[in-house]
Amino acid sequence: MYDPSQLRTFLAVAQTLSFTQAARRLGLRQSTVSQHVRRLEEATGRTLFDRDTHSVELTEDGEAMLGFARRILEVHEQAAAFFTGTRLRGRLRFGASEDFVLTRLPEILEGFRHDHPEVDLELTVELSGTLHERLAAGRLDLVLAKRRPEDPRGELVWHDELVWIGAERLRLEPDRPVPLIVYPPPGITRALALEALQRQGRPWRIACTSGSLNGLIAAARAGLGVMAHSRGLIPPGLVRVPDRSGLPELGGVDFVLVHGRRGGAAQEAADALAAAVLAGGDRLQRRQRTGIG
Repeated sequence: MYDPSQLRTFLAVAQTLSFTQAARRLGLRQSTVSQHVRRLEEATGRTLFDRDTHSVELTEDGEAMLGFARRILEVHEQAAAFFTGTRLRGRLRFGASEDFVLTRLPEILEGFRHDHPEVDLELTVELSGTLHERLAAGRLDLVLAKRRPEDPRGELVWHDELVWIGAERLRLEPDRPVPLIVYPPPGITRALALEALQRQGRPWRIACTSGSLNGLIAAARAGLGVMAHSRGLIPPGLVRVPDRSGLPELGGVDFVLVHGRRGGAAQEAADALAAAVLAGGDRLQRRQRTGIG
């Protein structure tokens, strides 16, 4: 009833919220992406996206289709692997940024291990900047992380906006430096936050530095300051800082998959895990429907 190619296109649009970005990810023309979505909507008899010239959003039926599409594609790929007799083997060194510590990435990795039990998966959780450095040094095979705005490398998983977050009770004094909660260098969100404040001419001070996301969250929940964070990954207990605080806009951020230089079995395993991450990319986002300001 549902064409796998149309389901893959649907997932790509749902994760990027952009027909253009989905076409780039899939290597298709944008007209083909639109055609796939239209045919899937015809097959379901439901509207899956609310779209206009400026934005794309999932409808309630589109949200429901996410889970169905993932499961259909997972079963489809399992059947194809079984009947072709292909079994991946080898060692795969996978790096994921701290941003995904509190998401459903473990579910994706568990599914991958179930489908490919003979792959030895080694997971490294680090800052995005550190992961990119290790990948370039040949110490990782695949990385899921943020990339710097000027960096063209990587396959887009999704694009998000960076926002300022903190404890709901936190109040910033306009005549005092902004208290910042940041990763140490080479943290990408740290660099973007400092650059935005410097452009605005707003004074700041470092209130907390931690290489652990849990450490940053604890400091933010304690009301020590504000931190720059992906809008789709706001941790429980923290909220967007109100616009009236006058903090500068932070712009967007891309979460990408980047492959290393190894070939052979490692490359095949990396390709399979990348496909699993792209198929389940919406699980990595904590969708926040409401916020302050």
